[in-house]
Amino acid sequence: MKNLYIALSFAVGTLTISAQNKDTKTADKLYKRYEYVDAAKEYLKLVENGKSDGYVYKQLADTYYNMFNPDEAAKWYAKAVETTQDAETHYRYAQMLKANGKYEESNKQMQKFASMSPSDSRAKAFKENPNYVPRILSKAKAYNVNSLDISTDKSEFGPVLYDNAFYFTSARNGARKNYGWTDEPFLDIYRADYNEDATITNASTVTSLNSKWHDGPVTISADGNTAYFASDSFRESSFLKDKENKLKLGKNSIYKATKTGDTWGNITLLPFNSKEYSCANPSLSRDGKTLYFSSNMPNSIGGVDIWKVAVKEDGTFGTPENLGSKVNTEGNETFPYIADDNKTLFFASSGRPGLGGLDVFEIDLTSGEASNMGKPVNSEKDDFSFSFNSKKNVGFLASNRNGNDDIFGAIPVCGVDVITVVTDAKTGAILSGAKVAILDDKKNVITTETTTANGEIKYRVECDMPYVVQVSKDGYEGNTFAVAKSKGPTAKVDAALQPIDVIVTPTEIVLKPIFFEYDKSNITQEGAFELDKLVQVMKNNDKLVILAKSHTDNRGTDRYNINLSDRRAKSTVQYIISKGIDASRISGKGMGELEPKVDCGADCTEEQHAQNRRSEFLIVK
Repeated sequence: MKNLYIALSFAVGTLTISAQNKDTKTADKLYKRYEYVDAAKEYLKLVENGKSDGYVYKQLADTYYNMFNPDEAAKWYAKAVETTQDAETHYRYAQMLKANGKYEESNKQMQKFASMSPSDSRAKAFKENPNYVPRILSKAKAYNVNSLDISTDKSEFGPVLYDNAFYFTSARNGARKNYGWTDEPFLDIYRADYNEDATITNASTVTSLNSKWHDGPVTISADGNTAYFASDSFRESSFLKDKENKLKLGKNSIYKATKTGDTWGNITLLPFNSKEYSCANPSLSRDGKTLYFSSNMPNSIGGVDIWKVAVKEDGTFGTPENLGSKVNTEGNETFPYIADDNKTLFFASSGRPGLGGLDVFEIDLTSGEASNMGKPVNSEKDDFSFSFNSKKNVGFLASNRNGNDDIFGAIPVCGVDVITVVTDAKTGAILSGAKVAILDDKKNVITTETTTANGEIKYRVECDMPYVVQVSKDGYEGNTFAVAKSKGPTAKVDAALQPIDVIVTPTEIVLKPIFFEYDKSNITQEGAFELDKLVQVMKNNDKLVILAKSHTDNRGTDRYNINLSDRRAKSTVQYIISKGIDASRISGKGMGELEPKVDCGADCTEEQHAQNRRSEFLIVK
């Protein structure tokens, strides 16, 4: 049903059209009247009777596209593109394939679309990053999304919360006449109570705003006394007459209402509406100075764009301004919502790279680019009309991911931006090119990055969880830095690395002991930091050839200890080689318990055993 607010036009009246041919006349008439449910039935009859061709297949596919039935739409687009079709048909086919999770097939249609319309911004975006889906899927989850009981088996969308008043648009009123687009009742504006336990109850129609036509969505001013809402232009008996086809074409328009007591009144049509184009989906900034909306008015970049208009202190309006290519594309951008900070805009787009259908995007209008909000806000289906209440820290959106336009809650995932700045411990100089990894409390590496010119790396992690940052750089001793539990929004780690200062004698390179855990041969993180010093020395002097001798404590049999120390020697050698040192310059030998550092016999303490489990580095050449 939200497609009404993308197409932004409505039709009533008698229709006689010049159809593709006499066989398609009945189906075409229904299609032109936006009565897609019945139109699909008529086109299917033509297919069953062997009277279909490329035109019928395309019309049938477009019918299901407008009802957002991806399975059927993709099925008929597949037949349509076997004949010559325009670029937009291939684009729509790609979207329906994507909505079915068939990304590779979708990309093939996008490639066809891009070849036919290379200058289209959607084509350019695809060619610049054809494998964008993995990037979107890899984004950190920002919200937990859950179904809400407020939804019914009819369409609901346009959710927005003001204080404890929850407004939304719904077709649930079964007493209303059905609209032929989806064979559902006309849309109404509803208000419900948002309770302390986050339940939503007592939904009822806002009678003073609703008409017998489509009404909603709505936006309310900060003081609660002014409403802007969308409604059919038939409300004002405003429409275009298609004399040739005997058709009345209504548009979507934005109205203003003021509140007196508990009733909305003084409903007026905003001056920039027109019977030539539609305006819908209003969203008022919290300071009340700017109204955002979607429209297909002249100078739109695509089918439907997002616009803004100044609301002046005297109640008049400025000239609508298109938000430009940072937001709009040749596709459809709609359902804007301006956040409480008056700069973050959420909107839905079918023209930007997404997961399928409409996806929700956000952009800082003062700087930055539009960003796909990723899963689970977005899905392979239509996801749209996102809103966020900062006081209650809760968002809402609509999606047909379950087969029908339903309302979902969106609770932000508590996150902390861990900002690590790497410096030289002696000089304080910023260190670029340092390797920074962040580990959870189970020592699992979450991700590893390299510092940029400012020596900084930012990781997004969960709140109230302990983390460790591991930092290393050639020429410096690696180190670990604890990240304390935090509720955010940020946690700073000053990672100061000590320059490597290694003692090199004529016979050996003296490092801190490379200790091994009992009965193990793997290199520990502490051992790796020391071995990195050896690597640096060998890189600085490419003539050095080193013998790594590995030792064990005296527990276990002589044969077992020789084998264990040999494994430890090999682990040490492999680590050095992995850091870029040629294998001819490093060798290892297991000494078992033959050369203890502390000759304590059968009375060794745990500390003495640990000292005997070591590696030494002799200069062979």
